[in-house]
Amino acid sequence: MKYFSTLILLVTCTLFSFAQQTQKPVLHGSNWMAITGKPLAATAGAMIFQNGGNAVDAACAMLAATCTMWDTLSWGGETQVLIYNPKTKKVIAINAMGFAPTGATADFFKNKGYDFPPEYGPLAATTPGTPGGLIYMLSNYGTMSLEQVLAPAMQLAAGYAIEAQAANIMERYKSQIREWPYSKKVFLPHAGEKREAPEGGEIFRQKDLLETLTKMVASEKIALKQGKSRKDALMAAYDRFYKGDIAQEFVRGCQEQGGLITMQDLAKWKPIEEATLKVNYKGVDVYKLQQWTQGPVMLQALNILENFDLKAMGYNSTKYIHTLYQAMNLAFADRDFYYGDPYVLPAEPINGLLSKEYAKQRASLIQYDKNDVNIGPGDPYAFEGKTNPYLSLLKKRGYEMDTTKRNFAPKHDMGNNTSSELYEDRLWRGTTSIEAADKEGWVVSITPSGGWLPACIAGNTGVGMSQRMQSFVLDSALNPFNVVAPGKRPRVTLSPSLAMKDGKPYLSSAVQGGDTQDQNLLQFFLNVTEFGMNVQQAAEAANINSNQLWLSLGGTKMSDREPKPGQILLHDSTPESVRNDLKRMGYTLSFDDRTSGPINAIYFDWKHGSLWGGSSNHGEDYGIGW
Repeated sequence: MKYFSTLILLVTCTLFSFAQQTQKPVLHGSNWMAITGKPLAATAGAMIFQNGGNAVDAACAMLAATCTMWDTLSWGGETQVLIYNPKTKKVIAINAMGFAPTGATADFFKNKGYDFPPEYGPLAATTPGTPGGLIYMLSNYGTMSLEQVLAPAMQLAAGYAIEAQAANIMERYKSQIREWPYSKKVFLPHAGEKREAPEGGEIFRQKDLLETLTKMVASEKIALKQGKSRKDALMAAYDRFYKGDIAQEFVRGCQEQGGLITMQDLAKWKPIEEATLKVNYKGVDVYKLQQWTQGPVMLQALNILENFDLKAMGYNSTKYIHTLYQAMNLAFADRDFYYGDPYVLPAEPINGLLSKEYAKQRASLIQYDKNDVNIGPGDPYAFEGKTNPYLSLLKKRGYEMDTTKRNFAPKHDMGNNTSSELYEDRLWRGTTSIEAADKEGWVVSITPSGGWLPACIAGNTGVGMSQRMQSFVLDSALNPFNVVAPGKRPRVTLSPSLAMKDGKPYLSSAVQGGDTQDQNLLQFFLNVTEFGMNVQQAAEAANINSNQLWLSLGGTKMSDREPKPGQILLHDSTPESVRNDLKRMGYTLSFDDRTSGPINAIYFDWKHGSLWGGSSNHGEDYGIGW
């Protein structure tokens, strides 16, 4: 027993010492911090700060720049925002997720032979959310004009030296891009040559997008000249995109290529400022967006994990990894069945899902000697004093709600034939993240996405359409809350985080990576709060990933999305003893030197009155502080 304890201690120390060695330095600043997915986009945020803008202004500039640089998103995508307002001392959320257009019904897609809506092309498009979300947060919480915050993006649209990563994705997908005439003219400037996409370092120009952004700024300037207020001028730009000539060209181009979006859809959609969801984990309030995102997964997992002494287990010990994996599986099983658009009936049982008592019940299901392949959704309705109206659907899926009888695997949830490489691409499918903070106390955390390469561009707007329709389901047996319908928002993976301690900002973080986002952010948070890592150490530290969940992205068949119970991704540095222990517990192991998407984060050092920035080494992400 003494030998085993010593071995665990040695393993823990070895892994923890690995986490201490970072490939990037911590960023320090006393005035502001700007971090996002591309160096030039971080520079755009820095430019705004240097010109007197606040963190919201800078975040808007970074959002515009990343959209223009196709950093796994475009202007036609979606934006999810958490903002700490130092004036009200509250965290608010902005929901700028587009909704399903007219005609987008489950029967429409089923009649085309789909089990899920398509992952690419016009039929994958929800209404654009990012332009409206940007203008909303700028109007209500920023200080600058649209012209000022779009200036860096407009310079980029006029022409910038493109990164090899983006250029090579254009080349890799050129056969698909050729199917869409408006995408072809933007992404394949050397059509007919051996390499049709730009080369890395080539000046990449987007004439149509520049014209679209110019029109929006022009509408703002005209309104200001007419004596209208700053907010009204910003709304003039908003209206031109969603109701004016930009909207008309967007709809024409969308429908010409087979899409469903109408002028009425664009005019009807609006961003929503909404209340956040939060739980308290050992004195830290952790905030997430509502259940139209997967954000509550992290909150549920924290509630479950609060019932264990994680620090005593040791960082990435066998027991820690197993407990973490099981807690995440319990939370994701609930996500896969109970999360959906809170603005469309039926209403999700979110109060039950986030109750501490429900978490204790879920924690009691964890088996300590093996992976539980039978984990399914729980019954949160009981913790709201209600009867679960979906017991028949759960039984249809093969779940037994009586845990004493749950001795078989759900019939839909076992195994699939998807190739490992394709599956991992769908699991990790990217977005970008934006973190900004300033000395006045404003904090912004954003996970925008949609319209990634290969994107279908809507007419001559230069705007790539969203691909987020694929996150709906067509079968209520999979999730009765997330069945596609016109005017409904899909349940998305996009999940910024913001944590408060003693009434002050503590941590702000976000990451790219599809279904792994809240797995990575959960471990990042625990790295700081339980294991004492600084923000850069925590961002770079070795994570684990669970594949025991339904994929939210990729493929149109059930077999493309099915969970892989027991499959776990570990870091290459995982000791042989831990590997052997996990194999004996029923896990199927895979390894990589990259076990999370690029985590971007800000830590608030109130002792010294400074900001600490972290940006992991797993992408092109970059931060600047002052």
